[in-house]
Amino acid sequence: MHGESISQRIRTLVRSLPRTGITLSELVHRVGNDGLLLLTALLTLVFLIPVSIPGVSTVFGGAILLIGLSRLFGRDLWLPARMKDKVIGTKKLRPVLRKALPWLQKIERVSRPNRIGWLVAEGTADRMNNASMILGAVLLMMPFGMIPFSNTLPAVALLFFAIGLLQRDGVCVLLGYLANLATIAYFGVLITGGGLAAREAFDRLSA
Repeated sequence: MHGESISQRIRTLVRSLPRTGITLSELVHRVGNDGLLLLTALLTLVFLIPVSIPGVSTVFGGAILLIGLSRLFGRDLWLPARMKDKVIGTKKLRPVLRKALPWLQKIERVSRPNRIGWLVAEGTADRMNNASMILGAVLLMMPFGMIPFSNTLPAVALLFFAIGLLQRDGVCVLLGYLANLATIAYFGVLITGGGLAAREAFDRLSA
């Protein structure tokens, strides 16, 4: 299993999903010992394809947030009962994951183990990387889901972080930082544009 690439391991996991549905706690159990980063990569794939699956954004984004927190504080992953017991319908989930796998493979091809080693070292760098994963999860959960790229950009950042930390590849981690910055800039444009539009509408109504 450990000789397989990340995309191969996730493809195997997708094939093993039950036909009806699966809970988040079952997913955590299936990914194994080093599964938190692998699970992060799996959960981000859903947001690379513009298909809406009810309840996934909150559950998967929240799970990634808790994964980042567990890594940052060196604790076992804790999931609230409401989240871990929520059933995700695999009838819709499986095809979305299969469509998104080519994107994972493309990012995976960019990755090479042991590049910019100081960026994936233990200590300060590791804490910064985990904090940046938490930031990416928060950005993923922002209420802009209906706006193009609002989920895709933070999902790409989280995918780069997951692959970079799994492969010990500082270049991928650096790309994760850049994708986070791009997301913040994009959200800033959305918020500024929305504020200007609201002000213009208010001025017209009060004129």
